[in-house]
Amino acid sequence: MLRLLLLSLLAATSSASAVVIRHDVDDTEYRVTAAEFPALVDMPGEGHGVLVEPRWVVTAAHTIPSQPGPWQVVINGVPRNVERVVTHPGYKLPPHALIHQAMATGEAVLVLVLLASSDDIAMLKLSEAVTDVVPAPLYLGSDEANRIVRILGKGAAGTGAIGHDPQGPNRTELRRAFNTVTSAHERWFCYVFDAPPSGLPLEGILGNGDSGGPALIEVDGQWRLAGLASWKFLEGDVRTVWPGRYGQSACNVRISHYASWIEGVIAGEPPAAG
Repeated sequence: MLRLLLLSLLAATSSASAVVIRHDVDDTEYRVTAAEFPALVDMPGEGHGVLVEPRWVVTAAHTIPSQPGPWQVVINGVPRNVERVVTHPGYKLPPHALIHQAMATGEAVLVLVLLASSDDIAMLKLSEAVTDVVPAPLYLGSDEANRIVRILGKGAAGTGAIGHDPQGPNRTELRRAFNTVTSAHERWFCYVFDAPPSGLPLEGILGNGDSGGPALIEVDGQWRLAGLASWKFLEGDVRTVWPGRYGQSACNVRISHYASWIEGVIAGEPPAAG
């Protein structure tokens, strides 16, 4: 299955997301309950999304299951039926030949180039409106750079000193961490996992298994959805390198870039490049 091959191969470039923490801070400081962010959506198997309207979820496109529906997502502990999937027309899935080449050589630069040029975003329409969870508001500002983001995920866990096992498990306990956005442009904003003594007190980075999870920015006491976990960059042989170590970068789908597309999908307008 192409998606599973992609996820196992690209610890360095996609399949982002659970929280990898500082080695000098106890894990209990990062663990949180579901009440921390009820709008978090669990995709089938692994991966996340975010409830943004009572019947609409936004996620990274590469988290969409390859098997045909019907299938369900889980919100606030309750399974919810998915009625329809709308994938951005600019989403690009790496071809088999490119993945096989990276598997053979350990070098995935061209895969990274393709991912960076892709619109890795999709919308899920639920069969029924969610009435027990308040949808997350969107962050529409263009000033993400240098802002602190709050990240959440249930995927692979580890510490920045050693990273996490790229073979999983990719669904663990819910954790949240913080980081500072270092760059923001068009489709993406990114941040770096700084080693102590640099970085924030609860500094963290996304690991494997929770792509589509939220990156939130606080505005007037309210946390707004600014990004979706998408891919990571790290140096070395992608067949052997451990993701989640200090100095690595994570990139998120930039919600402000796609706000018009999201609004158009919800309104029932034909999807267009955004």
